[in-house]
Amino acid sequence: MLDILYLDDYLAIVNKPSGWLVHRTPLDKGETRFVLQTLRDQIGLHVWPVHRLDKGTSGVLVFALSAEVARLLGQAFESGDGLQKTYRAVVRGWPADEGLIDHALKRMPDDMRTERLEVQPAQSRFATLRRFELPLPQQGFASTRCAEVALTPLTGRRHQLRRHMKHIAHPIIGDATHGKGPLNRAVADLIGLQRLWLHAQSLELRHPVSGQQLRLESPLPSEWGLWNSFTEPSIQPPSGPSAAPSL
Repeated sequence: MLDILYLDDYLAIVNKPSGWLVHRTPLDKGETRFVLQTLRDQIGLHVWPVHRLDKGTSGVLVFALSAEVARLLGQAFESGDGLQKTYRAVVRGWPADEGLIDHALKRMPDDMRTERLEVQPAQSRFATLRRFELPLPQQGFASTRCAEVALTPLTGRRHQLRRHMKHIAHPIIGDATHGKGPLNRAVADLIGLQRLWLHAQSLELRHPVSGQQLRLESPLPSEWGLWNSFTEPSIQPPSGPSAAPSL
């Protein structure tokens, strides 16, 4: 059973578990857990996905109950009109207190719409919530620095947050594509769980029919508590705003 955060005649918004695909795909033939099919069976209605969350990402996920509402919401997600998303992540290193990442992204190979290379403007904001250390020696250091951050994508590009955090040298822990494999494995062994530590925590959007501004929140998964046992750093971390260059 999925945790349904909001349901009316037009929308179904759920709390997606980490490790579930949004829908079936030939790229992951061995997977058996799909949000679309489970939600359809749970509410007894056809549903249309409005946006995507990666398989490893948990949190707020929006479905429409008709193709027309899906089209309207798809346009809003593309333009960002009346839309704000906030994510929580655990990253390697100690980022600055806050910053803007302004870094254009190439379309990924399976998302290309033409044969010509497409580069799209992309911006994300981050704010560091907590810094801590893991008892994992890495690259000559006695411990591994990590941080919990809030992330706000200002544009909607594929893997945007994952790619942007890699760009500023603070990859998300558990990211097999854009992170560090040896570190991911060491952290998984330490805490006893392997996942992408990225969670879609809140979403604000304008209802496509009523025009009402909705705010949906997904509580942090219970496994997020595994990080609470790791201590704050004993030395002064970086402070102040930071901006990544536009490339």
